[in-house]
Amino acid sequence: MLTMNCDLDSHINTLVMDYLVSEGYPSAAQNFALEANVQPRVDIESIEERVVIRNAIYGGDIQKAIERINELNPQILDRDSALHFALLRLQLVELIRYCTATPDGDITPALSFATTHLAPRAPTSPEFLQDLEQTMALLIFPPDNLAPPLAALLDTKLRKDVAKRVNEAILQSNGERTRSKLLELVRTRAWAEQKAREARKDIPDRIDIGLDPENNGRDLEGDSVMHGNGEAGSTAT
Repeated sequence: MLTMNCDLDSHINTLVMDYLVSEGYPSAAQNFALEANVQPRVDIESIEERVVIRNAIYGGDIQKAIERINELNPQILDRDSALHFALLRLQLVELIRYCTATPDGDITPALSFATTHLAPRAPTSPEFLQDLEQTMALLIFPPDNLAPPLAALLDTKLRKDVAKRVNEAILQSNGERTRSKLLELVRTRAWAEQKAREARKDIPDRIDIGLDPENNGRDLEGDSVMHGNGEAGSTAT
């Protein structure tokens, strides 16, 4: 029984470390490595490079993010035209956000950027063209009275979505998994639960993940909150 518990703990620790590495939390990965005696599968420096890029996108500094991606591996954007366009489109959104912050804001920088960087790429894909037209509509309508599809462009969730795609592209270019095993496990479990409910199986209204066998399905207490810079405590099993 003791051996089985040790094996389970080791497996859970590996899953947690895999998550911290894949999602880009270098400080938490270092702390967890010390607490759980499990080493990350890559060096911490490579995680930190992804964090710098992620934080640049979160902060709206898309030019910095593109430059750092190209410094890391210029083939990433060369080979993924959709990701490159998504970054350029987000950069245009940030320019429009800045230009329209005041009623008499100068929209010339946004128009110039769109003409130079996005317009030549738009005809290569119907989706690119639609995305560009939708983004340019932000210059026509007042920012406080936008239709939901346009308002979504100014939502910071778009930054997070693009940052996620960039993180996965960098991982893939390094020959690593683009998603952590832990997230895949949680998604698979959620899918199975949904199918069971659709089939009207007799299951509880709420099912805990239950990774801690001593908790017997109760919520874990004292879990650390993960911050964007990876600075967080962590609990080894």
